[in-house]
Amino acid sequence: MDGQSIGPDSGNRLVRVVPDIPAVHRRFDYSVPPALDPLIRVGSRVRIELHGRRVGAWVVEDHVEGTAGVSPKPLSGSSGDGPPESVVSLAVWAAWRWAGPVSSFLGTASPNGVVRGIGAPPVDGLQVGPDAGGSPPGPVPPPSPGGGSVQLVDGVLRAGTSPSVVRLAPALDGFLVVLELLHRTGSGGVLVLVPSHARAGQLADRLRRSDVPVALMPDQWALAATGSRVVIGTRAAAWAPTPRLRAVVVLDAHDEAYREERSPTWSAVDVVVERGRRDRAEAVALITSCPAVTMSEGRVLITTARAVERRGWSVTELVDRRGDDPRTGLFSERMARVMHGVLERPDGRVVCVLNRTGRARLLACGHCGTLVRCTRCGGAMAQQDTGPGLRCRRCGASRPAVCAQCDSTRLKSLRIGVTRATEELSALSGIGATEITSASSPEAVDGARLIVGTEAALHRVPRADVVVLLDIDQHLLAPRFGAGEETLALLARAARLVGGRDGGGRVLVQTRIPDHEALRAAVHADPGLLAERERELRLALDLPPFGALAVLRGPGASAFAAGLGAIESLTTSMTDDDRWLVRAPDHQTLCDSLQSIPRPPDRLRVEVDPTNV
Repeated sequence: MDGQSIGPDSGNRLVRVVPDIPAVHRRFDYSVPPALDPLIRVGSRVRIELHGRRVGAWVVEDHVEGTAGVSPKPLSGSSGDGPPESVVSLAVWAAWRWAGPVSSFLGTASPNGVVRGIGAPPVDGLQVGPDAGGSPPGPVPPPSPGGGSVQLVDGVLRAGTSPSVVRLAPALDGFLVVLELLHRTGSGGVLVLVPSHARAGQLADRLRRSDVPVALMPDQWALAATGSRVVIGTRAAAWAPTPRLRAVVVLDAHDEAYREERSPTWSAVDVVVERGRRDRAEAVALITSCPAVTMSEGRVLITTARAVERRGWSVTELVDRRGDDPRTGLFSERMARVMHGVLERPDGRVVCVLNRTGRARLLACGHCGTLVRCTRCGGAMAQQDTGPGLRCRRCGASRPAVCAQCDSTRLKSLRIGVTRATEELSALSGIGATEITSASSPEAVDGARLIVGTEAALHRVPRADVVVLLDIDQHLLAPRFGAGEETLALLARAARLVGGRDGGGRVLVQTRIPDHEALRAAVHADPGLLAERERELRLALDLPPFGALAVLRGPGASAFAAGLGAIESLTTSMTDDDRWLVRAPDHQTLCDSLQSIPRPPDRLRVEVDPTNV
C-alpha cells in the first residue's frame, strides 16, 4: 500500500500528508521519526517516499489513528515550515470551492525557499519578542487629512465580520482608508491585497514612512509568519501566514489580477472573505471604484458623499460614431482635435488604448453605421460559420443577417490592430508614437508623449492628460456576461491616470453605443447605473450571484458532464467541442456535485465561476 508497509512500528506519532503532486488526490499516513518530532506540525513541509521515489508533501493532520496490522513508512525528512494550521484548513475549503487539488493551494501558501524556526519580526532594526531588546511600536498615527476615511472605516467596523464593499472613486486615495483602519484596530495582523507588485512596493514604502511594520509578500514570508503588523502583497498574499488576522483590505477589488487564470481558477477576493470569516476579523473591506454585482450583492455597500465621488471621477466625454461611415477609419475628428491640442503643449501626454488580443469580431451596418447587437442580451453578433445568419457569441441567439435599426443587409466588419494604429497616429500627429503592450519594457514609456497600446499601457504609464479609448465597443460587446462591468473597470483605470474632475484631464471614449449603461455610469460618475442593469440581467438568466456556473474543457469533459447530468439539481449543456457549461442553483450544490463525481482518466479542466461566459 502506498505510504505504508507491514513490519515493526517506526514511531508512535502518525501524520496524514498531501503529496506535492497535483494529479494525486489521495492522502497518506506516515510515522514521525524521533529526530523529526520537534519539527513537525500541521502545515510542515516534509519529504516522503511514494511509489518508489521521494517527493515533497505537506502535513494536513496530526496524531491520526493508525490501521491495525499496518505500519506506516516513516517520513524521509523535513523541508521546513509551511502554512499555519488555519491556512491549511482554508486550502482544504478552497479545493472544494474551486474543484482543484489541495496541493495547489498549499504550494501557493508556502514560502519560496526553506524556512525553519521562525522567530519574532524585526522592527526598525530591533528584534521584537520575549527575548528581544526592543519594544513594539506605539499606536499607528491617524491619517491626515482623514475625515472621509474616518467615515468609511466607521461603516466597515460596524459591519464587523461581514464583508463591506467600499465604493471609492478612482482618483481618491485608498491608502487613507488602510491607515485609518490600522489606527482603529487593535493588536494583530492586517492583510492588504493590491493588484500589482509595483503598487505593493509603493504602499509598503508609504506605510513604513508612517512607522508601521510591514512584511512584503512573497519575499518576506517569514516576517509575515512572525506577526508583522501589516502584510502586503498581490493575489498569492491571500494565503499569507499571518498568525492573528485582525482585518483585511483589498484595494481595487474589481481588478481581474485577483483571479487565477490557471486551473484551479480561484479568486483571492473570495479567499480573504472566507478567511476573515474563519478568523473572526474585525473588518473585511473590499475597496473598489466599480463593484461588480457578484461582489456587492447581499453585502454592506459604503460610499462617500455624492459630490466627493463625482469629483473623484475624471471628465468622460463620449464621441458618438453612429453617424460615421465605417470606412472612414478609427480616428474621429473630435479625437484628432483633442490630441493635437494636448500635444501642442511641451509636457502634454496622450494615451490611446486599443486592445487587439481577445477581440470579438464587430459588425456594423454599412448604411446607418449601427453596430450589430443581440436583441436578447446586447452582445456582439457575428456571421455564423455555416449559413448566412448571425449568431450571438454571448448567449447563442441567432437571427437573419440584417440591421435591426434600418433593415439593411449591408454589414461591414470593423478591424484594426494596435501596430497599424500606432503608424497611422504617428502620421496624423506628426509626432512619433510609441507602441506599448504587455511585452514592452518599462523604460519604453520614458519621455513618450503619444502612446498607443493595449490595456497594458494604462498600467505602464504613470500619468496622462488625455486617455482615448479608440474602440470601447469591442469591450462592451465581448462574448462575456461580465463585459459591461469589465468595461467600467477599464474606464476607472483610465480615470485614475488622468486624475479627478478638477484636475483638467479627461477620458475620451469613441463608441457607437453611447447609451450603454457602462458608459453612462462613467459619464455621470455613478457606478450604480450599471449595477442596476447588471443585477436585472443576472437575475433573469440565473447567473451568479443568483446561481452558480462551471465550465468543463478537454477530452474528459463529455464523460464528466454525463455524470453531472444525472444529478437532478444540475443542468449541463455543450457549448463547443470539448466544452460544457454546468449550471447549479448555488455554490454549495455545484461544489458538492463536482466533488462527488469521479474524474475521468482523460484530461479535464474545471473552471468554477468562469469569467469568459
